[in-house]
Amino acid sequence: MDYQTLLYEVRDGVAWITLNRPEAANTVTVEMCSELMRAALRAGEDRAVRVVVLTGAGKTFSAGGDLKAFAAAGDAMASHIKEVTTYLHAAISQLARMDAPVIAAVNGVAAGAGMSLACAADLVIAAESARFTMAYTRAGLTPDGSGTFFLPRIVGLHRALDLVFTNRMLNAREAQEWGIVARVVADDTFAEQVRALASQLAAGPSHAFAAAKRLVRTSFGESLETQMAHESDAIADAMRSADGREGIAAFLQKRPPSFSGS
Repeated sequence: MDYQTLLYEVRDGVAWITLNRPEAANTVTVEMCSELMRAALRAGEDRAVRVVVLTGAGKTFSAGGDLKAFAAAGDAMASHIKEVTTYLHAAISQLARMDAPVIAAVNGVAAGAGMSLACAADLVIAAESARFTMAYTRAGLTPDGSGTFFLPRIVGLHRALDLVFTNRMLNAREAQEWGIVARVVADDTFAEQVRALASQLAAGPSHAFAAAKRLVRTSFGESLETQMAHESDAIADAMRSADGREGIAAFLQKRPPSFSGS
Protein backbone atom coordinates (compact mmCIF):
# COMPACT_ATOMS: atom_id res chain seq x y z
CA MET A 1 0.00 0.00 0.00
CA ASP A 2 1.43 3.35 -1.03
CA TYR A 3 1.32 6.42 1.19
CA GLN A 4 2.02 10.01 0.14
CA THR A 5 2.29 11.70 3.54
CA LEU A 6 3.66 9.01 5.83
CA LEU A 7 5.98 6.01 5.87
CA TYR A 8 4.88 2.57 7.02
CA GLU A 9 7.17 -0.35 7.70
CA VAL A 10 7.01 -3.50 9.82
CA ARG A 11 10.28 -4.86 11.18
CA ASP A 12 10.66 -7.61 13.79
CA GLY A 13 7.14 -7.22 15.12
CA VAL A 14 7.24 -3.40 15.20
CA ALA A 15 5.11 -1.25 12.89
CA TRP A 16 6.87 2.08 12.29
CA ILE A 17 4.49 4.87 11.27
CA THR A 18 6.37 8.05 10.37
CA LEU A 19 4.61 11.32 9.61
CA ASN A 20 6.43 12.34 6.46
CA ARG A 21 5.94 15.99 5.58
CA PRO A 22 9.19 17.34 7.04
CA GLU A 23 9.15 20.33 4.68
CA ALA A 24 5.88 21.38 6.34
CA ALA A 25 6.84 20.42 9.92
CA ASN A 26 4.69 17.27 9.57
CA THR A 27 1.52 19.33 9.83
CA VAL A 28 -1.61 17.27 9.36
CA THR A 29 -3.82 17.54 6.29
CA VAL A 30 -6.89 15.62 5.21
CA GLU A 31 -4.62 13.35 3.16
CA MET A 32 -2.31 12.62 6.10
CA CYS A 33 -5.18 11.95 8.49
CA SER A 34 -6.80 9.60 5.97
CA GLU A 35 -3.52 7.74 5.52
CA LEU A 36 -2.92 7.64 9.27
CA MET A 37 -6.34 6.06 9.74
CA ARG A 38 -5.56 3.41 7.12
CA ALA A 39 -2.13 2.76 8.63
CA ALA A 40 -3.64 2.36 12.10
CA LEU A 41 -6.25 -0.06 10.75
CA ARG A 42 -3.53 -1.98 8.93
CA ALA A 43 -1.34 -2.29 12.02
CA GLY A 44 -4.27 -3.30 14.20
CA GLU A 45 -5.29 -6.11 11.87
CA ASP A 46 -1.76 -7.45 11.29
CA ARG A 47 -1.01 -10.37 13.62
CA ALA A 48 2.70 -9.86 13.03
CA VAL A 49 2.53 -6.40 14.63
CA ARG A 50 3.21 -6.51 18.37
CA VAL A 51 4.16 -2.84 18.88
CA VAL A 52 3.46 0.40 16.98
CA VAL A 53 5.84 3.37 16.96
CA LEU A 54 4.52 6.74 15.78
CA THR A 55 7.13 9.40 15.02
CA GLY A 56 7.92 12.27 12.68
CA ALA A 57 10.40 12.64 9.83
CA GLY A 58 13.05 15.32 10.17
CA LYS A 59 13.33 17.55 13.23
CA THR A 60 9.62 17.86 14.13
CA PHE A 61 7.13 15.33 15.48
CA SER A 62 4.16 17.35 14.23
CA ALA A 63 3.40 21.07 14.39
CA GLY A 64 -0.35 20.38 14.30
CA GLY A 65 -2.84 21.25 11.62
CA ASP A 66 -1.80 22.71 8.28
CA LEU A 67 -3.44 26.12 8.63
CA LYS A 68 -2.49 27.08 5.07
CA ALA A 69 -4.40 24.09 3.72
CA PHE A 70 -7.33 24.89 5.97
CA ALA A 71 -7.42 28.52 4.82
CA ALA A 72 -7.27 27.40 1.19
CA ALA A 73 -10.66 25.74 1.67
CA GLY A 74 -12.19 29.21 1.87
CA ASP A 75 -15.88 29.22 2.70
CA ALA A 76 -15.76 25.43 3.00
CA MET A 77 -13.22 25.63 5.83
CA ALA A 78 -15.62 24.36 8.49
CA SER A 79 -16.67 21.29 6.49
CA HIS A 80 -13.04 20.73 5.52
CA ILE A 81 -11.90 20.62 9.15
CA LYS A 82 -14.71 18.19 9.96
CA GLU A 83 -13.37 15.90 7.25
CA VAL A 84 -9.86 16.21 8.69
CA THR A 85 -10.98 15.45 12.22
CA THR A 86 -13.18 12.55 11.10
CA TYR A 87 -10.10 10.77 9.75
CA LEU A 88 -7.83 11.92 12.59
CA HIS A 89 -10.22 10.81 15.29
CA ALA A 90 -10.78 7.44 13.62
CA ALA A 91 -7.00 6.94 13.53
CA ILE A 92 -6.62 7.85 17.21
CA SER A 93 -9.49 5.57 18.18
CA GLN A 94 -7.79 2.68 16.39
CA LEU A 95 -4.42 3.40 18.01
CA ALA A 96 -5.93 3.71 21.49
CA ARG A 97 -8.02 0.55 21.21
CA MET A 98 -5.71 -1.80 19.31
CA ASP A 99 -4.07 -4.64 21.23
CA ALA A 100 -0.50 -3.55 20.48
CA PRO A 101 1.20 -0.97 22.71
CA VAL A 102 1.59 2.34 20.88
CA ILE A 103 4.74 4.40 21.45
CA ALA A 104 4.85 8.07 20.48
CA ALA A 105 8.51 8.82 19.74
CA VAL A 106 8.55 12.61 19.95
CA ASN A 107 11.66 13.75 18.12
CA GLY A 108 10.96 17.49 18.13
CA VAL A 109 8.07 19.91 18.54
CA ALA A 110 4.65 18.38 19.21
CA ALA A 111 2.11 21.16 18.81
CA GLY A 112 -1.67 21.19 18.42
CA ALA A 113 -2.78 17.91 16.90
CA GLY A 114 0.81 16.72 17.30
CA MET A 115 0.57 17.08 21.07
CA SER A 116 -2.88 15.48 21.06
CA LEU A 117 -1.48 12.51 19.12
CA ALA A 118 1.31 12.12 21.65
CA CYS A 119 -1.11 12.23 24.58
CA ALA A 120 -3.23 9.51 22.96
CA ALA A 121 -0.32 7.05 22.80
CA ASP A 122 0.29 4.40 25.45
CA LEU A 123 3.88 5.48 26.05
CA VAL A 124 5.67 8.71 25.13
CA ILE A 125 9.44 8.78 24.77
CA ALA A 126 10.87 12.21 24.00
CA ALA A 127 14.19 13.52 22.80
CA GLU A 128 15.78 16.07 25.11
CA SER A 129 15.08 18.78 22.51
CA ALA A 130 11.36 17.92 22.21
CA ARG A 131 8.80 20.60 23.03
CA PHE A 132 5.07 20.39 23.71
CA THR A 133 2.35 23.01 23.27
CA MET A 134 -1.39 22.85 22.70
CA ALA A 135 -1.26 25.91 20.40
CA TYR A 136 -4.91 25.81 19.31
CA THR A 137 -6.25 28.94 21.01
CA ARG A 138 -3.29 30.95 19.72
CA ALA A 139 -5.04 30.67 16.34
CA GLY A 140 -8.50 31.20 17.84
CA LEU A 141 -9.31 27.49 17.62
CA THR A 142 -10.25 24.72 20.05
CA PRO A 143 -8.45 21.41 20.67
CA ASP A 144 -9.13 18.29 18.66
CA GLY A 145 -7.43 14.92 18.20
CA SER A 146 -8.65 13.68 21.62
CA GLY A 147 -6.70 16.43 23.39
CA THR A 148 -9.58 17.36 25.70
CA PHE A 149 -10.07 13.69 26.59
CA PHE A 150 -6.55 12.50 27.37
CA LEU A 151 -4.80 15.68 28.52
CA PRO A 152 -7.01 16.32 31.62
CA ARG A 153 -6.67 12.65 32.55
CA ILE A 154 -2.89 12.94 32.36
CA VAL A 155 -2.20 16.32 33.98
CA GLY A 156 -5.46 17.20 35.75
CA LEU A 157 -8.18 19.74 35.00
CA HIS A 158 -6.42 22.96 35.98
CA ARG A 159 -3.11 22.15 34.34
CA ALA A 160 -4.94 21.10 31.17
CA LEU A 161 -6.78 24.43 31.06
CA ASP A 162 -3.51 26.26 31.72
CA LEU A 163 -1.97 24.59 28.67
CA VAL A 164 -5.06 25.26 26.54
CA PHE A 165 -5.50 28.91 27.55
CA THR A 166 -1.87 30.05 27.63
CA ASN A 167 -0.33 27.75 24.99
CA ARG A 168 2.75 27.60 27.20
CA MET A 169 5.59 25.54 25.77
CA LEU A 170 6.76 22.63 27.92
CA ASN A 171 10.24 21.29 27.39
CA ALA A 172 10.77 17.54 27.51
CA ARG A 173 11.70 17.47 31.19
CA GLU A 174 8.70 19.60 32.17
CA ALA A 175 6.43 17.35 30.11
CA GLN A 176 7.88 14.37 31.96
CA GLU A 177 7.26 16.06 35.33
CA TRP A 178 3.65 16.69 34.30
CA GLY A 179 3.16 13.03 33.31
CA ILE A 180 2.87 13.59 29.56
CA VAL A 181 6.21 11.92 28.81
CA ALA A 182 7.38 8.62 30.28
CA ARG A 183 11.05 8.86 29.26
CA VAL A 184 13.38 11.63 28.13
CA VAL A 185 16.58 10.64 26.35
CA ALA A 186 19.50 12.50 24.84
CA ASP A 187 19.06 13.56 21.23
CA ASP A 188 22.07 11.59 20.05
CA THR A 189 20.75 8.32 21.51
CA PHE A 190 17.06 8.95 20.78
CA ALA A 191 16.70 6.64 17.77
CA GLU A 192 18.62 3.88 19.54
CA GLN A 193 16.54 4.19 22.71
CA VAL A 194 13.27 4.11 20.75
CA ARG A 195 14.36 0.96 18.91
CA ALA A 196 15.40 -0.67 22.19
CA LEU A 197 12.07 0.07 23.87
CA ALA A 198 10.09 -1.12 20.83
CA SER A 199 12.15 -4.33 20.65
CA GLN A 200 11.69 -4.94 24.37
CA LEU A 201 7.91 -4.65 24.10
CA ALA A 202 7.77 -6.69 20.87
CA ALA A 203 9.50 -9.55 22.71
CA GLY A 204 7.10 -9.29 25.63
CA PRO A 205 3.80 -11.01 26.50
CA SER A 206 1.54 -9.44 23.87
CA HIS A 207 -1.58 -11.16 25.22
CA ALA A 208 -0.99 -9.65 28.67
CA PHE A 209 -0.05 -6.25 27.23
CA ALA A 210 -3.32 -6.10 25.28
CA ALA A 211 -5.43 -7.05 28.29
CA ALA A 212 -3.56 -4.67 30.59
CA LYS A 213 -3.97 -1.85 28.06
CA ARG A 214 -7.74 -2.43 27.99
CA LEU A 215 -7.92 -2.56 31.79
CA VAL A 216 -6.05 0.69 32.29
CA ARG A 217 -7.71 2.61 29.46
CA THR A 218 -11.26 1.69 30.54
CA SER A 219 -10.70 2.05 34.29
CA PHE A 220 -11.81 5.69 34.53
CA GLY A 221 -15.41 4.84 33.80
CA GLU A 222 -15.73 1.91 36.20
CA SER A 223 -16.48 1.52 39.88
CA LEU A 224 -13.85 -0.08 42.13
CA GLU A 225 -15.71 -3.37 42.36
CA THR A 226 -16.42 -3.56 38.63
CA GLN A 227 -12.80 -2.80 37.79
CA MET A 228 -11.56 -5.48 40.19
CA ALA A 229 -13.96 -7.98 38.58
CA HIS A 230 -12.45 -7.11 35.20
CA GLU A 231 -9.00 -7.63 36.72
CA SER A 232 -9.98 -11.08 38.01
CA ASP A 233 -11.29 -12.11 34.60
CA ALA A 234 -8.22 -10.75 32.81
CA ILE A 235 -5.61 -12.42 35.00
CA ALA A 236 -7.47 -15.74 34.85
CA ASP A 237 -7.55 -15.44 31.06
CA ALA A 238 -3.83 -14.60 31.06
CA MET A 239 -3.08 -17.75 33.03
CA ARG A 240 -4.87 -19.77 30.37
CA SER A 241 -2.71 -18.23 27.64
CA ALA A 242 0.54 -19.67 26.29
CA ASP A 243 2.40 -16.54 27.43
CA GLY A 244 0.99 -16.84 30.94
CA ARG A 245 2.02 -20.47 31.25
CA GLU A 246 5.46 -19.67 29.82
CA GLY A 247 5.94 -16.70 32.15
CA ILE A 248 5.13 -18.73 35.27
CA ALA A 249 7.29 -21.66 34.12
CA ALA A 250 10.22 -19.36 33.36
CA PHE A 251 9.96 -17.72 36.79
CA LEU A 252 9.91 -21.06 38.60
CA GLN A 253 12.76 -22.39 36.48
CA LYS A 254 14.76 -19.19 36.98
CA ARG A 255 15.27 -18.55 33.26
CA PRO A 256 14.29 -15.73 30.87
CA PRO A 257 10.82 -16.22 29.39
CA SER A 258 10.26 -16.72 25.67
CA PHE A 259 6.89 -15.20 24.85
CA SER A 260 5.04 -16.15 21.67
CA GLY A 261 2.41 -13.44 21.89
CA SER A 262 -0.44 -15.90 22.36
